[in-house]
Amino acid sequence: MNIRDLEYLVSLAEHKHFRKAAEACFVSQPTLSGQIRKLEEEIGTILLERSSRRVLFTDAGLQLVDQAKVILREVKTFKEMASGQNGEMSGPMHIGFIPTLGPYLLPRIIPQLKERYPELELFLHEAQTQQLISQLEAGKLDCLILASVAETEPFKEIDIYHEPLSIAVPLNHEWAKQEQLDMLELNGKTVLALGDGHCLRDQALGFCFAAGARDDERFKATSLETLRNMVAAGAGITLLPELSLPKEKEKDGVCYVKAVNPVPSRKIVLAYRPGSPLRARFEQLAKTISDILTHRT
Repeated sequence: MNIRDLEYLVSLAEHKHFRKAAEACFVSQPTLSGQIRKLEEEIGTILLERSSRRVLFTDAGLQLVDQAKVILREVKTFKEMASGQNGEMSGPMHIGFIPTLGPYLLPRIIPQLKERYPELELFLHEAQTQQLISQLEAGKLDCLILASVAETEPFKEIDIYHEPLSIAVPLNHEWAKQEQLDMLELNGKTVLALGDGHCLRDQALGFCFAAGARDDERFKATSLETLRNMVAAGAGITLLPELSLPKEKEKDGVCYVKAVNPVPSRKIVLAYRPGSPLRARFEQLAKTISDILTHRT
Protein backbone atom coordinates (compact mmCIF):
# COMPACT_ATOMS: atom_id res chain seq x y z
CA MET A 1 0.00 0.00 0.00
CA ASN A 2 1.21 3.50 -0.80
CA ILE A 3 -0.10 7.06 -0.87
CA ARG A 4 -0.90 6.83 -4.57
CA ASP A 5 -3.29 3.92 -3.90
CA LEU A 6 -5.19 6.08 -1.43
CA GLU A 7 -5.39 8.87 -4.00
CA TYR A 8 -6.89 6.42 -6.50
CA LEU A 9 -9.43 5.29 -3.92
CA VAL A 10 -10.52 8.83 -3.02
CA SER A 11 -10.70 9.88 -6.66
CA LEU A 12 -12.94 6.92 -7.45
CA ALA A 13 -15.20 7.83 -4.54
CA GLU A 14 -15.47 11.41 -5.78
CA HIS A 15 -16.06 10.68 -9.46
CA LYS A 16 -18.06 7.43 -9.11
CA HIS A 17 -16.59 6.45 -12.49
CA PHE A 18 -13.39 4.53 -13.26
CA ARG A 19 -12.47 6.45 -16.42
CA LYS A 20 -13.07 9.89 -14.89
CA ALA A 21 -11.21 8.92 -11.73
CA ALA A 22 -8.27 7.66 -13.78
CA GLU A 23 -8.18 10.85 -15.84
CA ALA A 24 -8.19 12.94 -12.66
CA CYS A 25 -5.18 10.93 -11.43
CA PHE A 26 -3.44 11.08 -14.83
CA VAL A 27 -3.27 7.30 -15.20
CA SER A 28 -4.99 4.77 -17.44
CA GLN A 29 -8.25 3.17 -16.38
CA PRO A 30 -6.70 -0.35 -16.21
CA THR A 31 -3.93 1.00 -13.96
CA LEU A 32 -6.38 2.53 -11.50
CA SER A 33 -8.68 -0.47 -11.55
CA GLY A 34 -5.78 -2.85 -11.06
CA GLN A 35 -4.39 -0.87 -8.11
CA ILE A 36 -7.79 -0.81 -6.42
CA ARG A 37 -7.96 -4.62 -6.74
CA LYS A 38 -4.45 -4.96 -5.33
CA LEU A 39 -5.41 -2.72 -2.43
CA GLU A 40 -8.41 -4.94 -1.69
CA GLU A 41 -6.22 -8.03 -1.73
CA GLU A 42 -3.62 -6.43 0.52
CA ILE A 43 -6.06 -5.32 3.21
CA GLY A 44 -8.37 -8.32 2.81
CA THR A 45 -11.49 -6.20 2.40
CA ILE A 46 -13.88 -5.77 -0.52
CA LEU A 47 -14.18 -2.03 -1.21
CA LEU A 48 -16.50 -2.08 -4.21
CA GLU A 49 -19.51 -3.94 -5.51
CA ARG A 50 -18.46 -4.60 -9.09
CA SER A 51 -21.04 -3.55 -11.65
CA SER A 52 -20.82 -2.65 -15.32
CA ARG A 53 -23.24 0.22 -14.82
CA ARG A 54 -21.99 2.13 -11.78
CA VAL A 55 -19.44 2.32 -8.98
CA LEU A 56 -20.93 1.31 -5.64
CA PHE A 57 -18.82 1.24 -2.47
CA THR A 58 -19.40 -1.25 0.32
CA ASP A 59 -19.90 0.04 3.87
CA ALA A 60 -16.33 -0.91 4.68
CA GLY A 61 -15.18 0.84 1.51
CA LEU A 62 -16.94 4.08 2.49
CA GLN A 63 -15.31 4.01 5.94
CA LEU A 64 -11.87 3.48 4.43
CA VAL A 65 -12.44 6.28 1.90
CA ASP A 66 -13.08 8.66 4.80
CA GLN A 67 -9.91 7.48 6.53
CA ALA A 68 -7.93 7.79 3.29
CA LYS A 69 -9.02 11.43 3.03
CA VAL A 70 -7.74 12.06 6.55
CA ILE A 71 -4.41 10.41 5.73
CA LEU A 72 -4.00 12.41 2.52
CA ARG A 73 -4.72 15.66 4.34
CA GLU A 74 -2.11 14.80 6.96
CA VAL A 75 0.42 13.94 4.25
CA LYS A 76 -0.25 17.28 2.59
CA THR A 77 0.20 19.08 5.89
CA PHE A 78 3.47 17.18 6.46
CA LYS A 79 4.77 18.30 3.07
CA GLU A 80 3.65 21.88 3.70
CA MET A 81 5.44 21.92 7.03
CA ALA A 82 8.61 20.61 5.41
CA SER A 83 8.50 23.16 2.60
CA GLY A 84 7.18 26.05 4.63
CA GLN A 85 9.66 26.16 7.49
CA ASN A 86 11.75 28.86 5.85
CA GLY A 87 8.73 30.98 4.90
CA GLU A 88 10.09 31.55 1.40
CA MET A 89 7.70 32.34 -1.45
CA SER A 90 8.52 29.29 -3.53
CA GLY A 91 6.99 26.03 -4.61
CA PRO A 92 3.40 25.23 -5.64
CA MET A 93 0.39 27.08 -4.25
CA HIS A 94 -3.19 26.22 -5.20
CA ILE A 95 -5.47 29.26 -4.88
CA GLY A 96 -9.23 29.45 -5.38
CA PHE A 97 -11.07 32.51 -6.71
CA ILE A 98 -14.76 33.30 -7.05
CA PRO A 99 -16.09 34.16 -10.57
CA THR A 100 -17.05 37.72 -9.61
CA LEU A 101 -13.46 38.42 -8.57
CA GLY A 102 -11.03 36.24 -10.52
CA PRO A 103 -11.48 37.70 -14.04
CA TYR A 104 -10.88 41.24 -12.77
CA LEU A 105 -8.32 40.64 -10.03
CA LEU A 106 -6.01 38.13 -11.71
CA PRO A 107 -4.93 40.34 -14.65
CA ARG A 108 -3.92 43.01 -12.14
CA ILE A 109 -1.92 40.82 -9.78
CA ILE A 110 -0.47 37.86 -11.71
CA PRO A 111 2.20 39.78 -13.70
CA GLN A 112 3.54 41.42 -10.55
CA LEU A 113 3.37 38.23 -8.50
CA LYS A 114 5.38 36.38 -11.15
CA GLU A 115 7.94 39.16 -11.27
CA ARG A 116 8.23 39.47 -7.51
CA TYR A 117 8.10 35.75 -6.65
CA PRO A 118 9.54 33.86 -9.65
CA GLU A 119 9.96 30.67 -7.59
CA LEU A 120 6.28 30.60 -6.60
CA GLU A 121 4.28 28.21 -8.80
CA LEU A 122 0.65 29.33 -8.84
CA PHE A 123 -2.24 26.99 -9.64
CA LEU A 124 -5.45 28.99 -10.04
CA HIS A 125 -8.94 27.54 -9.62
CA GLU A 126 -12.24 29.39 -10.20
CA ALA A 127 -15.54 28.24 -8.69
CA GLN A 128 -18.43 29.50 -6.60
CA THR A 129 -17.94 30.00 -2.87
CA GLN A 130 -19.46 26.74 -1.62
CA GLN A 131 -17.40 24.61 -3.98
CA LEU A 132 -14.20 26.46 -3.08
CA ILE A 133 -14.88 25.99 0.63
CA SER A 134 -15.35 22.25 0.12
CA GLN A 135 -12.08 22.04 -1.79
CA LEU A 136 -10.25 24.00 0.89
CA GLU A 137 -11.64 21.75 3.62
CA ALA A 138 -10.57 18.67 1.65
CA GLY A 139 -7.02 20.00 1.26
CA LYS A 140 -7.29 20.33 -2.52
CA LEU A 141 -6.70 24.09 -2.30
CA ASP A 142 -4.19 25.88 -0.11
CA CYS A 143 -6.13 29.13 0.24
CA LEU A 144 -9.01 31.11 -1.19
CA ILE A 145 -9.30 34.72 -2.28
CA LEU A 146 -12.96 35.68 -2.08
CA ALA A 147 -15.52 37.89 -0.40
CA SER A 148 -15.86 37.21 3.31
CA VAL A 149 -19.16 35.48 4.11
CA ALA A 150 -20.57 33.51 7.03
CA GLU A 151 -19.40 30.24 5.46
CA THR A 152 -15.74 31.33 5.66
CA GLU A 153 -15.84 31.98 9.42
CA PRO A 154 -14.34 28.56 10.35
CA PHE A 155 -11.18 29.51 8.46
CA LYS A 156 -8.49 32.05 9.18
CA GLU A 157 -9.01 35.24 7.18
CA ILE A 158 -6.54 37.93 6.18
CA ASP A 159 -8.08 41.19 4.99
CA ILE A 160 -6.99 42.24 1.51
CA TYR A 161 -9.34 44.91 0.21
CA HIS A 162 -12.65 46.61 0.91
CA GLU A 163 -14.28 46.79 -2.50
CA PRO A 164 -17.09 49.34 -3.00
CA LEU A 165 -20.00 48.65 -5.33
CA SER A 166 -21.26 51.20 -7.85
CA ILE A 167 -24.67 51.60 -9.44
CA ALA A 168 -24.68 50.70 -13.14
CA VAL A 169 -27.39 52.33 -15.27
CA PRO A 170 -28.06 52.71 -19.03
CA LEU A 171 -26.64 55.84 -20.68
CA ASN A 172 -30.09 57.34 -21.13
CA HIS A 173 -31.09 56.78 -17.51
CA GLU A 174 -32.10 59.76 -15.37
CA TRP A 175 -29.18 59.06 -12.99
CA ALA A 176 -26.51 58.85 -15.69
CA LYS A 177 -25.43 62.50 -15.27
CA GLN A 178 -24.98 62.29 -11.51
CA GLU A 179 -21.56 61.88 -9.90
CA GLN A 180 -22.95 60.01 -6.90
CA LEU A 181 -26.27 58.67 -5.76
CA ASP A 182 -27.81 58.18 -2.33
CA MET A 183 -28.73 54.51 -1.88
CA LEU A 184 -32.18 55.61 -0.66
CA GLU A 185 -32.92 56.68 -4.24
CA LEU A 186 -33.28 52.96 -4.96
CA ASN A 187 -36.45 52.86 -2.85
CA GLY A 188 -39.22 51.31 -4.96
CA LYS A 189 -36.85 50.47 -7.84
CA THR A 190 -36.24 46.99 -9.30
CA VAL A 191 -32.64 45.81 -9.66
CA LEU A 192 -30.99 43.08 -11.70
CA ALA A 193 -28.92 40.51 -9.80
CA LEU A 194 -26.77 37.42 -10.17
CA GLY A 195 -28.27 33.96 -9.85
CA ASP A 196 -28.25 31.76 -6.74
CA GLY A 197 -24.87 30.46 -5.62
CA HIS A 198 -23.01 33.74 -6.13
CA CYS A 199 -22.19 35.32 -2.78
CA LEU A 200 -22.26 38.75 -4.44
CA ARG A 201 -25.96 38.24 -5.13
CA ASP A 202 -26.81 38.18 -1.42
CA GLN A 203 -24.36 40.97 -0.60
CA ALA A 204 -25.61 43.35 -3.31
CA LEU A 205 -29.28 42.58 -2.73
CA GLY A 206 -28.79 43.12 1.01
CA PHE A 207 -27.88 46.76 0.36
CA CYS A 208 -30.66 47.13 -2.20
CA PHE A 209 -33.33 45.65 0.06
CA ALA A 210 -32.21 47.91 2.91
CA ALA A 211 -32.79 50.87 0.59
CA GLY A 212 -36.25 49.62 -0.35
CA ALA A 213 -35.46 48.16 -3.77
CA ARG A 214 -36.81 44.92 -5.20
CA ASP A 215 -35.12 42.03 -6.99
CA ASP A 216 -36.13 41.47 -10.63
CA GLU A 217 -37.25 37.86 -10.26
CA ARG A 218 -37.70 37.46 -14.02
CA PHE A 219 -33.95 37.36 -14.61
CA LYS A 220 -30.91 35.96 -12.81
CA ALA A 221 -27.51 36.52 -14.40
CA THR A 222 -24.78 33.90 -14.57
CA SER A 223 -21.95 36.48 -14.59
CA LEU A 224 -21.17 40.14 -14.07
CA GLU A 225 -20.70 40.54 -17.82
CA THR A 226 -24.24 39.32 -18.41
CA LEU A 227 -25.48 41.86 -15.87
CA ARG A 228 -23.47 44.60 -17.57
CA ASN A 229 -24.86 43.72 -21.01
CA MET A 230 -28.42 43.66 -19.68
CA VAL A 231 -27.95 47.16 -18.27
CA ALA A 232 -26.49 48.35 -21.59
CA ALA A 233 -29.57 46.94 -23.33
CA GLY A 234 -31.81 49.03 -21.10
CA ALA A 235 -33.20 46.04 -19.19
CA GLY A 236 -32.57 47.56 -15.75
CA ILE A 237 -30.01 48.75 -13.22
CA THR A 238 -27.65 46.85 -10.94
CA LEU A 239 -24.72 47.06 -8.51
CA LEU A 240 -21.24 46.13 -9.79
CA PRO A 241 -17.99 45.78 -7.78
CA GLU A 242 -15.22 48.30 -8.31
CA LEU A 243 -12.64 45.90 -9.74
CA SER A 244 -15.01 45.02 -12.57
CA LEU A 245 -15.53 48.65 -13.62
CA PRO A 246 -13.76 50.33 -16.56
CA LYS A 247 -11.70 53.47 -15.99
CA GLU A 248 -14.30 55.56 -17.82
CA LYS A 249 -17.50 56.70 -16.15
CA GLU A 250 -19.38 55.75 -19.32
CA LYS A 251 -18.48 52.84 -21.58
CA ASP A 252 -20.28 50.46 -23.94
CA GLY A 253 -23.73 51.75 -23.11
CA VAL A 254 -23.34 51.70 -19.33
CA CYS A 255 -22.82 54.58 -16.89
CA TYR A 256 -21.32 53.94 -13.45
CA VAL A 257 -22.46 56.10 -10.53
CA LYS A 258 -20.82 56.06 -7.11
CA ALA A 259 -23.24 54.92 -4.40
CA VAL A 260 -23.28 56.59 -0.97
CA ASN A 261 -25.21 56.61 2.30
CA PRO A 262 -24.09 53.95 2.86
CA VAL A 263 -21.34 52.97 0.44
CA PRO A 264 -22.19 49.35 -0.47
CA SER A 265 -19.09 47.17 -0.34
CA ARG A 266 -17.71 43.69 0.19
CA LYS A 267 -14.61 42.61 2.10
CA ILE A 268 -12.10 40.65 0.02
CA VAL A 269 -10.03 38.25 2.13
CA LEU A 270 -7.54 35.44 1.86
CA ALA A 271 -8.93 32.41 3.71
CA TYR A 272 -6.92 29.36 4.76
CA ARG A 273 -7.22 26.36 7.08
CA PRO A 274 -6.37 27.25 10.71
CA GLY A 275 -3.77 24.47 10.95
CA SER A 276 -1.91 25.29 7.74
CA PRO A 277 1.85 25.77 8.24
CA LEU A 278 1.95 28.16 5.27
CA ARG A 279 0.57 31.10 7.23
CA ALA A 280 3.63 33.27 6.64
CA ARG A 281 3.33 32.78 2.88
CA PHE A 282 -0.38 33.59 2.94
CA GLU A 283 0.25 36.76 4.92
CA GLN A 284 2.94 37.85 2.45
CA LEU A 285 0.70 37.04 -0.51
CA ALA A 286 -2.25 38.94 0.97
CA LYS A 287 -0.08 41.97 1.72
CA THR A 288 1.35 42.01 -1.80
CA ILE A 289 -2.11 41.82 -3.39
CA SER A 290 -3.39 44.54 -1.07
CA ASP A 291 -0.46 46.77 -2.02
CA ILE A 292 -1.10 46.19 -5.74
CA LEU A 293 -4.78 47.07 -5.41
CA THR A 294 -4.07 50.22 -3.45
CA HIS A 295 -1.34 51.27 -5.94
CA ARG A 296 1.53 51.06 -3.49
CA THR A 297 3.73 48.86 -5.70
